[in-house]
Amino acid sequence: MAKVAVYNMEGKEVEKIDLADSVFGVEVNEHLVHLAVLQQQANDRQGTQKAKTRSEVRGGGRKPWRQKGTGHARQGSIRAPQWTGGGVVFAPVPRDYSFKLNKKEKRIALKSALSSKVADEKFVVVDELKLDEIKTKKFAEVLKNLNVNKALVVLNDMDTNVIASAANIPGVKTAQTNEINVYDILKYDTVVTTKAAVATIEEVYA
Repeated sequence: MAKVAVYNMEGKEVEKIDLADSVFGVEVNEHLVHLAVLQQQANDRQGTQKAKTRSEVRGGGRKPWRQKGTGHARQGSIRAPQWTGGGVVFAPVPRDYSFKLNKKEKRIALKSALSSKVADEKFVVVDELKLDEIKTKKFAEVLKNLNVNKALVVLNDMDTNVIASAANIPGVKTAQTNEINVYDILKYDTVVTTKAAVATIEEVYA
């Protein structure tokens, strides 16, 4: 079992805890991690790009000149693709880019991402994150005490004071244990999580 230090909001070590190897000490499966990131990005795509084909462009119903005898190449419509203002060949249409990943594959990818952060010593555990009021400056001080800059802050419950205080800090994102995903874990340099959140993650993913 990996041992990690638990810090308080002043940045002082208060204890050490063991992390479950079944969640934070698995062998990293890079292929599934890649697929999980790819899936999230694909699912986020709107897929709303659209261009008109020659059948959809307005006008061009009349043949521009007779078939023979003009010296021009034969043309059937001024909205054919080779004309200015004509339709687009194989025009893009709205489509769904999303694809599915098995539950088991998602779990392995998430555990791989968490394990990689622990291995790189980019996983910081705090005994608790509590603020009496919404104050960005106070939360920025907590991150400074923990020597953390760009971070994903994982909370065990919906703490509006902490979430609102972190909202205006560039490079910081808050998430609850049921919202964490592979993309965010890898995107942010450090994962900062409460001790309670660690216990919940182990309970859900072990």
